[in-house]
Amino acid sequence: MSAWLTTGSSWLLQAAAALPDTIVTKQVAVEPGLFAKITTYASGLISIALLVLTVALVPAAWNFRKSYGKISDMLDKIYGDINPIMRHASAIADNVNYVTTSLRVDVQKVSQTVASANQRLMSSVELAEDRIKELNALLAVVQEEAESAFVSTASTLRGVRTGIHEAFEKEESVDARYIEGEPGWEKPRPRVRPRDEQLG
Repeated sequence: MSAWLTTGSSWLLQAAAALPDTIVTKQVAVEPGLFAKITTYASGLISIALLVLTVALVPAAWNFRKSYGKISDMLDKIYGDINPIMRHASAIADNVNYVTTSLRVDVQKVSQTVASANQRLMSSVELAEDRIKELNALLAVVQEEAESAFVSTASTLRGVRTGIHEAFEKEESVDARYIEGEPGWEKPRPRVRPRDEQLG
């Protein structure tokens, strides 16, 4: 350790002997340019503006904090007032949903009932149409039978009338042979004209 100290001190002594005079250096200040001056002034102005802004913002921030507290209290009150309303609104919405579902089910049931009644009505109408067709066919047969019976009756009556007419004509011809005053003579009976001749 002492060897190091002696070596260091010897170096210092050698250096002092080599430089007999002391050299003093002084840095010469360079004249700042226009840009440097503008930058210096701008930085000062910015510092002043920040200071003024800070002084103005501190009361504004304080007032904002008070306003925030008031708004928070008011929102808590509004939430306390609205919370029951929202619960009631939720219950009302559930009830409306239930009623809507019930109405939808009832409407579907009514629609199914109407469709079933409509189907039954259509089948009843078709059955009634079939019955009416059968009745019309029966009436046509009855009409044909009635017309046939009427024609048969009319022709029978006409034949009877013709037979009676011919019978009376034969009787007149027989009556004309008898002579008045002879035994078996009868007074001729009046001739009965057929109905067709009476009407004509």
